Amino acid sequence: MTSRIGLGLAALGRPGYINLGHDQDLPPGREIDDLRLRTHELLEQAWAAGVRYFDAARSYGLAETFLGEWLTPERRSRLTVGSKWGYTYVADWRHDAETHEVKDHSLATFERQWPETLQALGGRPDFYLVHSLTADSPALDDAKLLDRLRELADSGVRVGLSTSGPRQAETLRRALSLETPFTAVQSTWNVLETSAGAALAEAHDAGWFVVVKEAVANGRLTARAGGTSFNAFAAQHGVAPDSLAIGAAAAQQWADVVLSGATTAGQLESNLAPALAGPLDEFIQEPYEYWSERSALPWI
Repeated sequence: MTSRIGLGLAALGRPGYINLGHDQDLPPGREIDDLRLRTHELLEQAWAAGVRYFDAARSYGLAETFLGEWLTPERRSRLTVGSKWGYTYVADWRHDAETHEVKDHSLATFERQWPETLQALGGRPDFYLVHSLTADSPALDDAKLLDRLRELADSGVRVGLSTSGPRQAETLRRALSLETPFTAVQSTWNVLETSAGAALAEAHDAGWFVVVKEAVANGRLTARAGGTSFNAFAAQHGVAPDSLAIGAAAAQQWADVVLSGATTAGQLESNLAPALAGPLDEFIQEPYEYWSERSALPWI
């Protein structure tokens, strides 16, 4: 199962993020060189452990740049890189910025960000996704944008979308029903938020590549969350809560890759030891409850 774990750089490429305890996980000061070193250290650790899928985005601060610096031709030939466009990082390397990223799924944004991705990574990613496509995004109705993405797909880059919010399944099914160039999806799925599961299975059956993000619910399914019922359940079974959460996601037959969002060596080691411990249905939340709690998490 470890071979199906990937490393996501959302919390490593910028000084502020919404993971519980994020401010405690990073080096003091959170300077660019400090996060560059930390990112490279975790990339090395993941590589040595057999991880071969790495995920970034234009809005993850300098994540693409850090990944591109670490890549070598030999490594690049043996791993898969996914990235995303549609959000712009605007926090100017401040963890306390009022706004960290701005969403715009227009053709103009794609045309600006695709060359930026190429420069940062030192080449083309294998996957390039519309970042956090939601029901209110115009992207699925933008014929010119879809034609441009079709050109990219025809060139050999697999294009797709990532989803977010309580209507993930609806968004994904709409994309599946249209004649789009999409053949990949990255969605939130974890033991608290399972509502996209059936739609993700449909995407997988249609030949799409399926990536799970936020398997530990931004830290709410880790020891950082304290005395939760999920953590008590994990303790009863003698496993780390994050290992149990990632194991539950990796056990889904439709999941091709499950992302770790680790920011420390210890977190990554634990994430790379997925565990199973029986049914977890008792922990499922209603989607709007889950996403309301997620939206209340502070950037730290």
